[in-house]
Amino acid sequence: MPEEGVVITAVRPDSIAAALGINPGDKLVAINGERVPDLIVYRYLCAGENLEVEIEKAGSERWLLEIEKDYDEDLGLEFGASTFDGLRRCGNKCLFCFVDQMPRGLRPGLYIKDDDYRYSFLHGNFITLTNLRPRDWEYILRWHLSPLYISVHTTNPQLRSKMLGNPRGGEIMAHLTKLAAAGIQMHTQVVLCPGLNDGPELERTVKDLSGLFPAVQSIAVVPVGLTSRREHLYPLRRVKPEEAAGIISQIAAWQAGFRRRFGCGFVYGADEFYLLANLPLPPASFYDDFPQTENGVGLTRLFLDEFKATLAKLKQPEIQPRRVIIATGTLAAPVLAGLIQEATAKASSLEAMVVPVNNHFFGPQVTVAGLLTGRDLLQGLKEAASWAREKEGVILIPDVMLKKDTPVFLDDMTPEIIAAELGVVVEVVPATGKGLIAGCYGRTVVQ
Repeated sequence: MPEEGVVITAVRPDSIAAALGINPGDKLVAINGERVPDLIVYRYLCAGENLEVEIEKAGSERWLLEIEKDYDEDLGLEFGASTFDGLRRCGNKCLFCFVDQMPRGLRPGLYIKDDDYRYSFLHGNFITLTNLRPRDWEYILRWHLSPLYISVHTTNPQLRSKMLGNPRGGEIMAHLTKLAAAGIQMHTQVVLCPGLNDGPELERTVKDLSGLFPAVQSIAVVPVGLTSRREHLYPLRRVKPEEAAGIISQIAAWQAGFRRRFGCGFVYGADEFYLLANLPLPPASFYDDFPQTENGVGLTRLFLDEFKATLAKLKQPEIQPRRVIIATGTLAAPVLAGLIQEATAKASSLEAMVVPVNNHFFGPQVTVAGLLTGRDLLQGLKEAASWAREKEGVILIPDVMLKKDTPVFLDDMTPEIIAAELGVVVEVVPATGKGLIAGCYGRTVVQ
């Protein structure tokens, strides 16, 4: 963090900070004499009842504020980022890195490779532990950052070093054991690359990680994501449907043993395996407390169950005539098509069409909705748009296609541009079961 402190971007009304005259643009220098490098330290230091807060005002005037407050009561300060001293970048050269497979010309933020342990604790980002220095370990243990989300991929030291392109990759079991001894919980992932870390190597990884239960809380096995832009990169291939079916069977067998030993499934397969193999998704009980939905594990099951529960509550008089196009990736299209059949059966006034959009930007091997660009949508929806225009219909797109804080696609096109080009209203809906129903029937029917 800079010597002068971190800039305060907002002060919540009716907060302690507002009452004390702290303003946006002021700088937080220290709390109880300690520098504040990130949100983690800020929150821990603010938890006490008696604080000494140093603020730098405009013109470099320094205030030293003595504050008495309730335990855990926040000061009301907001900042522009979670870390105030920068973002720890990734130093690996992973054989399967998605960023290395991206074309040039996208916004700069998409090319950032982060490997910051603080973002793992704060936001659930997966880290490799290869860039930790002694002071980072001191920080993790002092502030007890738990849980952490860790990309393991394999516990074979030589193989992990190769997969990460980093000789420090082989230290993974020593690092995990150190975290477990400190009482820090971990959620782990294995990005499965056929011919590298599958088969006996996956068996070894699951066995090694299960030996650290309950510190290691879960393992997510997810298929490698490959684009068509892999020139001069390590030769990898997608998981085949028959291989996906085999992985599902293997995970089911492991789960049966872990439920007897641990009382939970412990290891879970990504939804993509089931969709790829054209096999039914497991029931909600398979996922226990859904520890890795952000990793695409169990998210489809939650979507399905929420859709069906919401649909069952709707009453016919609430439903108005509507014609909609649901745009999605090719992977989820069959699942959504089945749900839309149920939705149209509920109300004959609903006319709906699911349109699987091919990914031309990254290549046909990328099948998820969240990686479609605006140009992909323009190309994939052109024919269906004429059907929608006949009855002033709408195009529904899930919010996962857009940047979180700004409504733009990966190629910086906006929903408004899509609407203008196709001549059809575009509505952005949450990527949830309720969101889909709200889009199909109109937002007022779902509370």
